[in-house]
Amino acid sequence: MIINLNLKDKKIIVVGGGNEAEKRIKSILNEKCEIIVISDSVNAEISKLVKIKQIKLKKQKIENIKFISELKPDLIIATTNDKKINQKIIDHAQKKKIISYSSDNPENSDFSNGSIIDFEKMIQVAIFTGGRSPVMSKKIRSKAEEALKKVISRQDIAQIRIQKVSRKLAKEIIPTQVERKECLQNIITDEGIDQLIKDGQIKKAEKRAIEIIKKWK
Repeated sequence: MIINLNLKDKKIIVVGGGNEAEKRIKSILNEKCEIIVISDSVNAEISKLVKIKQIKLKKQKIENIKFISELKPDLIIATTNDKKINQKIIDHAQKKKIISYSSDNPENSDFSNGSIIDFEKMIQVAIFTGGRSPVMSKKIRSKAEEALKKVISRQDIAQIRIQKVSRKLAKEIIPTQVERKECLQNIITDEGIDQLIKDGQIKKAEKRAIEIIKKWK
């Protein structure tokens, strides 16, 4: 089952400070969650993120796993070079009902990371092999990305932005879900909005969508 976790305001621990840790940190950096790195040393990119206060660093050697009980995370990601330590972290986390992931043992983790195709942070497509072959995930992602670029247009991205604003206003103005759905579908098919998007006049297209909602009966 592929799901998208809502990590807003959650506490995430990343154990390890190397390239694998950096990769996992960057995958959740925009999720508005608290990220704490546990490691005695970190690479330059992680150090930079700490300095600009995008993440926190608890500098210590990973000799035991007491920090899990101390910090009480919602999710923990183990990325050390020590497979035994990673497994110990995962085992303890699972006993405590904490969602966990080990970069060297995705099969026994609570979730696996897909290879993500991202279109302007508006559309994400994930390629999963269930942890069986990260290498193949990347290879298939490369093929899929080229194909999707021919299908997903900038107009589609703009329409998603307009729909986001429209849905929020529609919930405030239009009383029933059925009516809101009909209104939002009307916005998608509106020729005037479509032409404004094609002309690159996104703000005007957004304004027209708002007018449609306000006049909806």
